[in-house]
Amino acid sequence: MSDIKKIKDDYINKLNTENNIDKVNNIKSELFGKNGIVSNEFKKLGSVSVEERKKLASVLNNIKDELQNKISIKIQEIETKEINLNLEKEKIDVTLPERDFEIGKIHPVSQVIDEISSIFSEIGFSVEEGPDVENEYNNFTALNTPDNHPARDMHDTFYLDNNKELLLRTHTSPVQVRTMLKGKPPFKIIAPGRTYRSDSDQTHAPMFHQVEGLHIDKNIHMGHLKGCLNYFIKEFFEVDKIKMRFRPSHFPFTEPSAEVDIGYEIKNGKIVIGEGDKWLEILGCGMVHPSVLKNVKVNPSKYQGYAFGIGIDRLGMLKYGINDLRAFFETDYRWLSHFGFDPLDVPSNYRGLSR
Repeated sequence: MSDIKKIKDDYINKLNTENNIDKVNNIKSELFGKNGIVSNEFKKLGSVSVEERKKLASVLNNIKDELQNKISIKIQEIETKEINLNLEKEKIDVTLPERDFEIGKIHPVSQVIDEISSIFSEIGFSVEEGPDVENEYNNFTALNTPDNHPARDMHDTFYLDNNKELLLRTHTSPVQVRTMLKGKPPFKIIAPGRTYRSDSDQTHAPMFHQVEGLHIDKNIHMGHLKGCLNYFIKEFFEVDKIKMRFRPSHFPFTEPSAEVDIGYEIKNGKIVIGEGDKWLEILGCGMVHPSVLKNVKVNPSKYQGYAFGIGIDRLGMLKYGINDLRAFFETDYRWLSHFGFDPLDVPSNYRGLSR
């Protein structure tokens, strides 16, 4: 018994002074390999009495545990030391100039949001933002969407709880609700941002971008809405003339409601916006429903206004010839290099949005 304890002490001294991981592994094999010193001591237990066996087994197990623990600690110490040494050698001087410098690109969605903001700021609109996670009241109820409306169904909306009280907003109209609840009319805002619906194909994504517009004041009518949209579409597509028509539609939060189409033609296989014999649906709009105004504590007999919603991704696809919505979100640097924009070329009306 004294021999195995002496062996244990000798090997612990060896481990204390050893700094080579291969040699530590050799020690491990010498002790616990198939014919290792400790392994052979365990094999001898079968030749002693039962009473003596229990006593020896207990001692051997303690020795085995102590040696294995020491080996594990030693291996970890050596590995940590090697890592730290490598880190010291591989230090990078971040003050050195970059050898291969590439200018990044602005994503088309970010570019289009900046273009839209620039256009509407010229006619007095301010930009408002709100949370992506919204409550049911702001997203539906306040916007005059009844409980049985199909937009509330699970296949359209991403709900975040079983009670359907929290959800990922399905449009940025809740920003209008928040803005009107915290202030007093008049209101003249746009609300660009991410929105979410359970849909995915070449022209739809579960996460996409919209901009909502709202103008509430005294004596506002559909003529103001038409003039605003006419100005925006001409400025955005950078054309002198635009053919536009309003088609009757239905949205719970506007009355009357309309879909807006713009004229276009195909030239050399490309869509040219402006005038033509073809029509393209581009946005939805209408006069804000009196019930919505009541829900946000605005007197509908004193104030009226219009609202509109436009798909930002769709605008970018039309203007810049992008034929698949999914490419917007694939993080392909080659695609971004081709369709992206110079980060220093900030859109402004006076010198052209996309120049």
